[in-house]
Amino acid sequence: IDAKAAVNAGVAVTNTPGAVTDATADIAMTLMLSTARRASEGERLVRAGKWQGWHPIQMLGLHVSGKTVGIVGMGRIGQAIARRCHFGFGMDVVYFNRSQKTIDVPAQQLEGLNDVMQQSDVVIVAVPGGADTHHIINAEVIGAMQSHAILVNISRGDVIDEAALISALQAKTLAGAGLDVYEFEPQVPDALIAMENVVLLPHLGTAALEVREAMGQMALDNCIALAAGKELPNLV
Repeated sequence: IDAKAAVNAGVAVTNTPGAVTDATADIAMTLMLSTARRASEGERLVRAGKWQGWHPIQMLGLHVSGKTVGIVGMGRIGQAIARRCHFGFGMDVVYFNRSQKTIDVPAQQLEGLNDVMQQSDVVIVAVPGGADTHHIINAEVIGAMQSHAILVNISRGDVIDEAALISALQAKTLAGAGLDVYEFEPQVPDALIAMENVVLLPHLGTAALEVREAMGQMALDNCIALAAGKELPNLV
């Protein structure tokens, strides 16, 4: 929605920010662990009847505990991700945010986006969508990542240059990716589908019954406030 155009036309635009925070952060953790520990790949192996039993070097993945996570975008969801990573997995947290941001989790805000990419074992993208963040994760930014690192996106599909991501994965300059959103959703490139080191979810970020109910209630509260001539609680 073009919020500026809406304001000029006298149309109020509201959203439901608080209701989605924890559920979306949980999906980020799901993607991080599934990609790092090759869980989806392992499940496919079992379902295909190809698993031959435990082996000491079978499907070795990335141990995330104690590693560095880089978070791109430190809004509500970014902060919820930071708390989970730091307190749940003992990870060091670095982040990039367009404005200065102080949070209640031990973390370091870095000046440049590439600085975050270079220092991180896992990068989680949590920026809002829109023209300002379109392809913010481009070929240059992806190229700054370490070859063993993984990239997780739970924001909007077009914040990542999907073609550049595919190229990096094919060139093995990036170890893996976990995606809940896609640049041309619901279309998912065949190249991504074919890769074992990519975890693909169908935009499940807020897909929990309680969360969807809370979103609906918050939307109703916004409408009721508008009808009553009151201040809108979640005005964009």
